[in-house]
Amino acid sequence: MGSSCNEKTIVWFRRDLRIEDNPALADAARDGSVFPVFIWCPKEEQQFYPGRVSRWWLKQSLIHLGQSLKSLGADLVLMKAQSTISALIDCITAIGATKVVYNQLYDPVSLVRDHNIKQKLGELGVPVQTYNADMLYEPWEVYDNEGYAFTTFNAYWEKCLKMHNDPIIRLPPCRLMQAPGSVEDCTIEKLGLEDESEKPSNTLLGRGWAPGWINAEKALNTFIENHLLDYAKNRLKVTGNSTSILSPYIHYGELSIKKIFHTVIMKQILWAQDQNHEGEKSVTYFLKSIGFREYSRYICFNFPFTHERSLLRNLKYFPWQANEAHFKAWRQGRTGYPLVDAGMRELWATGWLHNKIRVITASFLVKCLLLPWQWGMKYFWDTLLDADLESDVLGWQYISGSLPDGHDLRRLDSPEVQGFKYDPEGEYIRQWLPELSRIPTEWIHHPWNAPLAVLQASGVELGLNYPEPIIDIEVARDNLTTAILLMNEKESASKQDNNCEGTNEVVNDNCDLENLRIPKVLLKKEKRVTCPSNSSNDQKVPSMMKNSSGVNNNNGVKRSRQEPDEYNLNDCKSESEFSKLDDDLCSTAVSSSGSKKQATGNSSFCF
Repeated sequence: MGSSCNEKTIVWFRRDLRIEDNPALADAARDGSVFPVFIWCPKEEQQFYPGRVSRWWLKQSLIHLGQSLKSLGADLVLMKAQSTISALIDCITAIGATKVVYNQLYDPVSLVRDHNIKQKLGELGVPVQTYNADMLYEPWEVYDNEGYAFTTFNAYWEKCLKMHNDPIIRLPPCRLMQAPGSVEDCTIEKLGLEDESEKPSNTLLGRGWAPGWINAEKALNTFIENHLLDYAKNRLKVTGNSTSILSPYIHYGELSIKKIFHTVIMKQILWAQDQNHEGEKSVTYFLKSIGFREYSRYICFNFPFTHERSLLRNLKYFPWQANEAHFKAWRQGRTGYPLVDAGMRELWATGWLHNKIRVITASFLVKCLLLPWQWGMKYFWDTLLDADLESDVLGWQYISGSLPDGHDLRRLDSPEVQGFKYDPEGEYIRQWLPELSRIPTEWIHHPWNAPLAVLQASGVELGLNYPEPIIDIEVARDNLTTAILLMNEKESASKQDNNCEGTNEVVNDNCDLENLRIPKVLLKKEKRVTCPSNSSNDQKVPSMMKNSSGVNNNNGVKRSRQEPDEYNLNDCKSESEFSKLDDDLCSTAVSSSGSKKQATGNSSFCF
């Protein structure tokens, strides 16, 4: 029980837009009256300002949450502010709040903001209590035998599965007591999550999606009961309901990841008793997708530079090609490779892509066009309905060979071969590329090889209504090989320079797992001091063993809302632009009440 039933608690909602299994809300409701608030501060989103479809989802989810809170006796206060800390202080003053509670986030932008807020509120004497509502385990709770952070997924997930996880799911409060007091709030429309020009396009989203935590529960139950059993054999199909389609709900916290995990574990136990091996296999694959999401947060927390540059430092020498014409063709689905183009057009039309198509389109950008992976990650962030910084970082670094266990950088898969493998009948191509709808299946994944008579009969004019391949796949393969050789030469030259200076640094790619140049992060043995707070679960920060200096990388650049043919690359940096930061490997924020603030600005993209 709480220490008092007379608490006046501000419940700060962020990406935890649910009533069930919301520890911050549950504890606040138990201790007294509550003041639920959502603060929208576009300025603080920096270069990761959400895209159109993601903001649409957020708007609908907030409406749904507000209705649920009202039915329990409390109003959700919506505030649009220039500063989150100023808005919170206004709320504290208005109701005479005795504490502030919220559920933790682990992306670099949120870590810096939350650290500053804890520090400021601590100076004002306002207790802050934080909770884990987003992960199975906090990023500092999982470490190897020596106490260091894992840098490969299999080792990390194997350790997680062996750890005890609390199966307790907090039920929704029976009722809420509204804390008296008021602030200058706004309506959902005034919040500015949806421009008038965006509403016609967003109307279409409502036909296929139903945001909101209650709808999330329905979607989870539908998947568990109707699709989980066949998940293992259907998960790679790029058409139909082959995946759970839960990732947008999970991103905004409409579903508890613990509830998903334990619900699936219960199915695993039942199927094991029935010796249903297909079901057990499906559960293993699905739990692995949960594991990838956990690992994405683990990596971004312990290595907070990974949203901007590669975990493996040798990639800073890779000669990325800043070819904006190629980037435009990729965005518009005009590369001349049908499977890639179909994926990019589906993304722009719906804000959704099957995970396999995400991997194929991302790999094409990085390995065929040699475009910086940061460009692709930023575009996915701007256009995906389930855009999630940590998951996107992990996916793009995996594809670009930037992780110890990622794709071999030398591996280039032909989109033509992948097309016949994952869309053998061409159904997906015909759905999103109507100009190729009449072409025979034999040629649909490589129309450039089709006889002229076949093209004419199909109404296809290469170079006119459908483009020629932007690059020959063998030329792309040669270009990639040349780029890797150049990278290795620059790496060797740098290593020799370092040896001459007495540093003896070694930098290796992901083919040499014994000598990876990755900073070690100590999680177990180092004593931490947190910001002033009353929480035993207070958010911790990683400690790099290489260097303790901080780097400020708050660009403050607002993302572009333009159409694909007018995309703004100002927010997208290449690896070389971050190379100057390589000796400044630091945590996102150092939580110490007496220290100065410091900040740095086989994986899955989705379920």
